Amino acid sequence: MDKSQAIDALHALAQETRLDVFRLLVRQGEAGMAAGEISEFLGVKQNTMSANLAVLSRAGLVRSEREGRVIRYFADFEGMRNLLAFLMEDCCGGNPDLCKPVLDEIACAC
Repeated sequence: MDKSQAIDALHALAQETRLDVFRLLVRQGEAGMAAGEISEFLGVKQNTMSANLAVLSRAGLVRSEREGRVIRYFADFEGMRNLLAFLMEDCCGGNPDLCKPVLDEIACAC
């Protein structure tokens, strides 16, 4: 990930609804959610949700799959890993022991 891509991803997450969508999709994991389900769950109009999902998709934070007439969205964990790796690229001046608490905190306990 380069600086421009990181800025796009951070910009996408710097809006309340998009952050809520991303966190919801992270919780859903491999199951993902249909666009209409996301709208209903978060109480956001479908056309507004479509615009927000498009921003997250362009930023590489969500991906979608068509299932007949329904579009299912998923958190793009590879995109999230790339963003986190970019942000922590030169962490702790080459002293990995200083980064361990941060990495432990963000590691999935599932």
